[in-house]
Amino acid sequence: MDDSNTEYTDVAQLARLALSGRPQDVQLFIRRMARRYKDSVPGLAEDLKTLLRESPTRQSPLRKDNSSPVPVDIDSRLQLLRCEQVTELEVEPILSDRVRQQLEQILNERRNQGRLNDAGLAPTKTSLFTGPPGVGKTLCAHWLARELGLPLLTLDLSAVMSSFLGRTGNNVRNVLDYAKSVECILLLDELDAVAKRRDDSTEIGELKRLVTVLLQEIDDWPNTGLLIAATNHADLLDPAVWRRFELLVEFPMPGSKEARAAIIEFLGEAGANSDSWIEVLVLCLEGRSFSDIQRAILSARRNAVLAGVENADMVSTVVRDHVEHLPRQGRIGVATRLVENNVMSQRQAHDLTGVSRDTIRKSVQKNGAGKT
Repeated sequence: MDDSNTEYTDVAQLARLALSGRPQDVQLFIRRMARRYKDSVPGLAEDLKTLLRESPTRQSPLRKDNSSPVPVDIDSRLQLLRCEQVTELEVEPILSDRVRQQLEQILNERRNQGRLNDAGLAPTKTSLFTGPPGVGKTLCAHWLARELGLPLLTLDLSAVMSSFLGRTGNNVRNVLDYAKSVECILLLDELDAVAKRRDDSTEIGELKRLVTVLLQEIDDWPNTGLLIAATNHADLLDPAVWRRFELLVEFPMPGSKEARAAIIEFLGEAGANSDSWIEVLVLCLEGRSFSDIQRAILSARRNAVLAGVENADMVSTVVRDHVEHLPRQGRIGVATRLVENNVMSQRQAHDLTGVSRDTIRKSVQKNGAGKT
């Protein structure tokens, strides 16, 4: 067998091992390839050896930056951190102007850290993301990691909150000390779970001491890393926690502009010929979180594919499922827009929204008079 056939066979076998989810077999096969091509293709052999040296392991996923293993809970032996190299996202974050400005400030400072250092300044080291669930806090932490080319370390609170409460403080300290030793972004998700108000009479002393540990670690955060904490319940945080963060980013619920962008994103190709429906969907879904909008659109798309129905029927399903939760004026607005956009007749709009045909007719006439 000639060299080209051997290389073809090796690549096919390597792909087969990778797809089977057997990382140890993959590494063993790469070692064999490095030995096999040592003389015939020395450059390839050296590259394979370098990959093996730098490849992360389960115990040390950030091996090229730090040889220490990821901290584990002494009782459960669960890893206390989730480590990932963010290279792509399922969806791009949709941001309000204010939030985008603040996140771009973080990027700009990190990308121009040398200029800040020359002026005796340091980039933002700590940031607190607040806002209701589903508005993009965690997604934006992933986005920042991708944009900066840094690994993202996420604190696993379910593992950190040890059943032996006396060890919880040590768990948190071990996690933060580990994250300080590498250039990374550390995400403390659901911060309120460990940083509750110390005057909360329902909490035992150990959790109050845990807040003190957390504050001390945040105060000592190095310039090389970025600590991001996220919470859905900002009102539960100890007041001292707020003062420790240099940048506070408040994620609002999507407005009409953001809702429109999310609807278009999640409709995908199904929205190509649905311009007349998009305005109606905005009226139905405005005020919902991004995750709620995604759930509604994707569920309708799946059902449409399985039922073999047209896009218009799919979108009307979203409207039907959500219009009933709107106040009366909201339902009138949806029905009116359906008729004005020539999507439906007054009878069809009535059947979908429950608004009387007479009310729809008057609203359409009123809007027409206002336009003229």
